Formats: sequence, C-alpha cells, structure tokens
Amino acid sequence: MNKHYYVVIMAGGVGSRFWPYSRNDHPKQFIDVLGTGSSLLQLTYQRFLHVCPAKNIYVVTSQDYYDLVKAQLPDMTDDQILLEPARKNTAPCIAYASYKIAKKDPKATMVVTPSDHAIMKEKIFIKAINKSLKYAFENDILITLGIHPNRPETGYGYIQYHIDNGSAFKKVKTFTEKPQLDLAQKFLESGEFVWNAGIFIWNVSTINKAFHEYLPDISESFESISESYYTPKEKKAIEKAYSHFKIISIDYGVMEKADNVYVILGDFGWSDLGSWGSLHDIKKKDGDNNVVEANVMMYDTRDSLFLGDEKKLMVIQGLEDYLVADTGDVLLICKKDIESEMRKILKDVKKKKGDKYI
Repeated sequence: MNKHYYVVIMAGGVGSRFWPYSRNDHPKQFIDVLGTGSSLLQLTYQRFLHVCPAKNIYVVTSQDYYDLVKAQLPDMTDDQILLEPARKNTAPCIAYASYKIAKKDPKATMVVTPSDHAIMKEKIFIKAINKSLKYAFENDILITLGIHPNRPETGYGYIQYHIDNGSAFKKVKTFTEKPQLDLAQKFLESGEFVWNAGIFIWNVSTINKAFHEYLPDISESFESISESYYTPKEKKAIEKAYSHFKIISIDYGVMEKADNVYVILGDFGWSDLGSWGSLHDIKKKDGDNNVVEANVMMYDTRDSLFLGDEKKLMVIQGLEDYLVADTGDVLLICKKDIESEMRKILKDVKKKKGDKYI
C-alpha cells in the first residue's frame, strides 16, 4: 500500500430520509441497514482497508456522534476522528480533513467518501479507486466517480463528460442536480451523462489550491489554525473557525467551478441509500417483489417494504408500493418513494409531538 494514500469518511449526517429507523441520536450510518451484521459506517471502513493503512483512515462526524464512532470503530485514535461543531455541508467538512492531513503529509492523496453508501461490486470499485489514487497522485486534477445510469433517476445528481477522450478519466463538462424526469430521460438517451456518486479523489495540494481559489474564507480559516492540528488546541480552533462558515457543498463551492475536474466511470453495484425506495431496490425480494424483514401475513400486496419486530404480527392486505416500518414507538405507513415529503413529515412530527420521536 502507498503510505501517502488516505481515506476520509464523511459520517456527520442525520439520515432523516430513513426515519423512523434513523434518529437524531442514532442515524443511518450507524445502523445495520443491509442486514450484514455491520453498520454502514463499519462496512465503509472495512472496504477501504484494501486501499490504505488503517492509520490513514479518518472519519469526519458531528461532535454528537463521537461515542458512536468510537464504539463502532474502536481502533481509531482521536486524531483520526474529526469532530465538527456544526453541520455546514460537505465543503467545510472536506476542507477540515484535507488541511489536517496536509499538515501531517504534504504528499497525501485522498479519497473522500460518504459513510452510508452501498457498494455491491467491491473488487471492481477498489480497482477503480486505486487507479484514481495513482492518477491523482501524479496529476493536478480533481476526480469524481460516475455511475453508469440504468434509468432516468430524478433523485441523483448528474455529470456530463467529454466522450471523445480515450482515457479512463473523462473531462467533466457540467454538473446537474436532481433533474426533472423529462430531462433525466434526455440525459440517459444522450449517453453523455452519469450519476454523481459523491465520491472524490485528489491530492491535498490540488484540493487545497482549489479551496484557496474558490472558497478563500474556508481556506484562510484552516490555514490560519495549522499549528493547532494534532494538538489539544485543535478542538477550540475548529469551533471558532466553523462559527464563521456558511453552509456550502463541495459540488457547488468547488467542483462546478474548477476546470480540472475529471470523472472515472463504472458500474459498482452502487446505491446512495438515499430513500426507502433505494433500499427496496437492493434488498432480496419475494415473488411479489416485496422486501419482508418482519413477521408478516400478506394478501394481494406487492412492490412493498416491511420492517418490524418479529414479536409483532403484521397482517397486510391490498398494498402496492408501500413502506410499513414499525420501530416500537413509531409506526410509519406511507408510499415507499416518499423522499420529497419526509422533511415535511419530520417537521410536523417535531412541531406537534416534540423531539421524542425524532
């Protein structure tokens, strides 16, 4: 393994789209969503042990989730767990990791990955990651992973790329966030677009240069506290820096503006597990296309997802494209593709019932 390779796992989200299984105090990345015996965070960590030494894996998370990370990844040192005092989206999160790692290893080349994605074809995925790390180590470029689309999905971002490049790394033309169905269909038909996986590869000097150019306030803040990294002063310095940051994503802040962005294409059995519908897509199903992880008797029911305690019997009749999720103190029954309405539901629950169920 190359000693200059690093992995940064982003694990600070609240996973609201998987409510009620995902809660504020125990969000999606810390849950065994796939039924493997490991949480999504643990699966991500284990996957990248094939890419770099364990000591070169960092997790960026909320201060609220420190205990969860330590419990699930007990071998990680406190220096490897970067605690954000506030959620400011992905740009500050990634910059924090990049500037801290650069302090330790100016030659570092890093993968940035969400903690809560599913990768079914891991060998193909790891091969693409290692190829990208080598290319990024040697070149002043920003690389993102693109997934070959198999349907006109409106829940993902899209990357358009130049198709006349014989290299595995295609120069990016445009980024488009979650298009309407008719536009997504045109993207699919054109053959010039892939889904944006939100997984990035670059060397620290290149991404830090991009922060300096496109997000100078973030760059200056992290550069100014360089002496505090890996010391007891780091926590206070980070809290002060974050108090000045605006909420901004790496896509909007850097990737859409930079002219040295490339995409490597692949089919990795990838899912961002961004909705109950996406979980239904990758789970084992019965003859009526139902995912059943509960004690259920069903009649005239298809294309649905059932989750619950085996001690409680569910008797279901006449449902199609539904989710039934029973967590004990919350029972959710809704159309399984409810992603766009979940924020409103949670807002209403909080307003009318308080934080107890959130």
